[in-house]
Amino acid sequence: MKKWLIVLLTLTAFNGLSQTRVHLNAHAHNDYEHKRPLLDALDNGFISVEADVHLKEGKLLVSHNQPGSSAKTLERLYLGPLDSIQSKNGGWIYSDKHEPVLLLIDIKTSGIETFQQLLKTLAQYEHYLSTPTRRGAVQVLISGNRPLDLILHDPNHLASIDGRPEDIGKGFSSDVMPLISENFNKVVKWNGIGAPPPEEIKKLKDLADKLHAETQKPRLWAIPDQENVWSVLLKAGVDFVNTDRLRELNLFLISKDL
Repeated sequence: MKKWLIVLLTLTAFNGLSQTRVHLNAHAHNDYEHKRPLLDALDNGFISVEADVHLKEGKLLVSHNQPGSSAKTLERLYLGPLDSIQSKNGGWIYSDKHEPVLLLIDIKTSGIETFQQLLKTLAQYEHYLSTPTRRGAVQVLISGNRPLDLILHDPNHLASIDGRPEDIGKGFSSDVMPLISENFNKVVKWNGIGAPPPEEIKKLKDLADKLHAETQKPRLWAIPDQENVWSVLLKAGVDFVNTDRLRELNLFLISKDL
């Protein structure tokens, strides 16, 4: 009954994605804070969404800070609806764009205990998850408190790792660690106003080139969330634009034919 209720609520609120322009560069930062978590991002063509997760009394609750009584579970906000959508769209989230959508799960509580509970939950949705041996509708990446050994030794490889710059050169394949994330302000000192100095652009390009050589993709968070910065990042080769402004980035990327 629980899963059927999730399906019904999702399909009632969701108009389909066959006509949506899919943006392979778009990441919804703290997606759960929007009016319609997940659905607003998908309506705007985002390929990546982020959810902060806390383990509390055996439940995986989505919340930025310590979750209160109104916090909803990861299953209700993301895993269940994604299952409903992929089932409706022939095994994919976007019916005319067969690319896995990234679900970035930022673990806020103990990495070991939270990931162990997460594996139990993900096992119920394994049929649509993308793994190193099977392309599926959704690829799960673990960020925040990352229990690297547990993730690496999961025999079913249900989740990959959101990497850090210090992970570069340690032999992690792009299957295991497809994404490298870093604070924008640790890479450059530019505040987003006007044109960045050439040396700042070079820092961004050097990071992107280094990761692309390893077939990994960079994502910078805490960016000045505005068009000028989005444009500079994309020109420098930074693959994901991290934003809270879903509609604005959608329109910007459409204007750039991206």
